[in-house]
Amino acid sequence: MALFVNQLTHVDVSLWCSVSGLVGCSWQVDAQLEGELGEDGMLFDFGEVKPWIKRTLDSGLDHTLLVPTQAPGVEISECDEGVCLRTTHPYPMEVRGPAEAFTLLPWESISLARVTRYLSDQLTEQRPANVERVMLTLSNERVDGAAYGYSHGLKRHLGNCQRIAHGHRSRLHIFQEQQRQPSLERQWGAWLDNRYLLEEADMTEHSETQLTCRYEAAQGRFSITLPTERCCVLPKPTTVENIAQWLANQIAEKTGIVTEVHAFEGINKGATALATP
Repeated sequence: MALFVNQLTHVDVSLWCSVSGLVGCSWQVDAQLEGELGEDGMLFDFGEVKPWIKRTLDSGLDHTLLVPTQAPGVEISECDEGVCLRTTHPYPMEVRGPAEAFTLLPWESISLARVTRYLSDQLTEQRPANVERVMLTLSNERVDGAAYGYSHGLKRHLGNCQRIAHGHRSRLHIFQEQQRQPSLERQWGAWLDNRYLLEEADMTEHSETQLTCRYEAAQGRFSITLPTERCCVLPKPTTVENIAQWLANQIAEKTGIVTEVHAFEGINKGATALATP
């Protein structure tokens, strides 16, 4: 007997890739539970499935930086902040923060299939009495049009969004004269893809080649250093509201046309903004 829950929740993370560097991801989570019926005729109460799985994901992998510790050029060490990650290629990067901000995985690379098995095994180990096995399905959102992955941190956030290197994969809709603009969406989506977004006030070091973002939040002290060309500096905190407004302002200024932007933060949520030249 199996019980399934589709579109149970979403997971938003960043991961380190030895080919692409820092990558922002958003994955939809579907779940299937296998086991025997109880005396009440149920395998597991639907009302308990979602909060149990979501609670496990929220307190673990979600909103962390996934690091394949056996990837080439990856070095993990302890530091005053907690954990220090250093990389060499495809570009040099250093991230420091509390241990809870990282998910360290003894792999050479991160793949969706590996993460799916890892989380399914984790939940199976913690399964309720009637449940024999938990199988998750993680998938990317199907996007018709432009999408981009980005990483960031929000120091004022009271939850896990304050972690300096978590990310999202997001759709982008741009409207001018009440019409979608696919070419602009592709252009800006491609430019933003795999960039690190930061608030100007958090920038402590900046050169033509390297940029450092550093701040202290409720969970601890954080810093990230990476190539300047992989960064996008915003004048305000990198909330989805401010990202939408920044994009609308940039596009309206460059095109000379009133622009409306619908910026997503991961799957099925986001903000809209309007700007005039």
